[in-house]
Amino acid sequence: MNAVFNYWDYVVLAVYCLSIIALGLWVSRSKKGVEKTTSDYFLAGKTLPWWAIGSSLIAANISAEQFIGMSGSGFAIGLAIASYEWMAAITLVIVAKYFLPVFIEKKLFTIPEFIEQRYSTTLKSILAVFWIALFVLVNLTTVLFLGAKTLDTIAGDGSGSLIMIGIFGLALFAATYSLWGGLSAVAWTDVLQVVLLIGGGLATTFIALDHLTPDGGIIAGIKHLYAAVPEKFSMILSKGEMITPNGNDAYNDLPGLAVLLGGLWVANLYYWGFNQYIIQRTLAAKTLREAQKGMVFAGFLKLLIPLIVVIPGIIAFMMNSSPDHQVVAPYANDAFLSATGVDNDRAFPWLIATFIPTGVKGLILAALVAAIVSSLASMLNSTATIFTMDLYKPYLRPQASEKQMVRTGRISASVALVIAVMIAPMLGNLKQAFQYIQEYTGVVSPGILAIFLMGLFTKKATNRAAITGALFSILLAMFLKAGPKGWGEGTAFEALLPVLPWMHQMMITCLATMAFIYIFSLIELKGRNDAKAMPIAKGLFKTDPSFNIAATAIILILIALYALFW
Repeated sequence: MNAVFNYWDYVVLAVYCLSIIALGLWVSRSKKGVEKTTSDYFLAGKTLPWWAIGSSLIAANISAEQFIGMSGSGFAIGLAIASYEWMAAITLVIVAKYFLPVFIEKKLFTIPEFIEQRYSTTLKSILAVFWIALFVLVNLTTVLFLGAKTLDTIAGDGSGSLIMIGIFGLALFAATYSLWGGLSAVAWTDVLQVVLLIGGGLATTFIALDHLTPDGGIIAGIKHLYAAVPEKFSMILSKGEMITPNGNDAYNDLPGLAVLLGGLWVANLYYWGFNQYIIQRTLAAKTLREAQKGMVFAGFLKLLIPLIVVIPGIIAFMMNSSPDHQVVAPYANDAFLSATGVDNDRAFPWLIATFIPTGVKGLILAALVAAIVSSLASMLNSTATIFTMDLYKPYLRPQASEKQMVRTGRISASVALVIAVMIAPMLGNLKQAFQYIQEYTGVVSPGILAIFLMGLFTKKATNRAAITGALFSILLAMFLKAGPKGWGEGTAFEALLPVLPWMHQMMITCLATMAFIYIFSLIELKGRNDAKAMPIAKGLFKTDPSFNIAATAIILILIALYALFW
């Protein structure tokens, strides 16, 4: 489906691209010492203010999978998918209050460094290799492929003819400023990127809402949308309540109260608390207080994201469904119908093609490119940081100078990008590639989260227990995923091995791994504290009044939202 871009749309896109590159290079050249110190290159000289941190967090987080994938989920499931965004807001508050003080007090460059200080160099190195592999083989390749596919869908004809061009173009764009300028270039360009992606996203939503009623108007459009498809505004789903256009029970992806009390916490705490390419910009803050304010600012921005990426999907569903809310011909546009079922992910491209006027289409495309490129740039910088600080310096060249380490960071990021560009096109051979990646991450994230939580908040956890616990968590996660569908099915054990939603699997794995690490540690040390346990200074978790007021406001807004749309 071609969104019918013309000359002026591409002019707008070109102006955006040139502006980002110019800003990134200007920041890089204007910051003295960028060639001399790792702090300048990897942590922006620890000069970032709260508003740059908050903007950069959102820019690093939002990418094509939100604009396209989450809009598609809004089309299929409705507002319930917004829990990913709204629960992230309160997760940011928790991370800012209870995790950041420890990280900044320990003067970390990377998350693996915390593992070294708390457990051992061996475990740190294992996780550093794991994260580099995850960033290069999963995150970078996914963002490149899905980003290029998004551009092909919106600016092309959806046939795949622009995917290779998109992969190379996005990679080159991200490399142009991020490889030279480091985190300074990434973070400061993210401020402009987040303004664009939020502005472009809101423009799409408001223009579409304005077309829902004969007399127009955004408020009237919202009222009409809610009245037309009220079932799409249910936040907490029960089993069988929401059947997607393809006949799947949405409860399996969003299992009721688990989005508030269960496995979604595992995904959120792992992503926002211990993900290098997210947490790195907070380590670059001027002070702990600036970092905390930046995270709570990002929390407020998170509250807006469903309006940008979920509501458009619901609008598209309403306008392409029959009176009994089925996505079938002749009510649905042909773009949504295929031989294999309903293509939910066409929601956002369809809205652009249908409602967005010339010129504004270029702005929307620029917003999408902003989301994709900012995520790529963040991942590249974090890959370089972990490789340089956790592997190159301790193992390959312990006496390396600051200049050598900065050069190594640039080279390692370049190599990572080349590998990702080579692998990204292969994802086209997989159906539902992003779903496979989510499931893969869900296998390993509960164990890693358990290791960090036990290291942060208990003095009993030992290095041996953490390493053994990591192996235990993967085995348990694979058992919960495969067991009910394999050896448990059709046997006397079937009742004991039910097929669980993946959120339940994650929570069970995380809690079981924490219990395993604690019991193993008690046995190993006979109840004594571990020698590398981190003492928590009195008052470390104390926050200033402005943070407390903002955090309380986020919590109250979330309570109101869930009460309204329960």
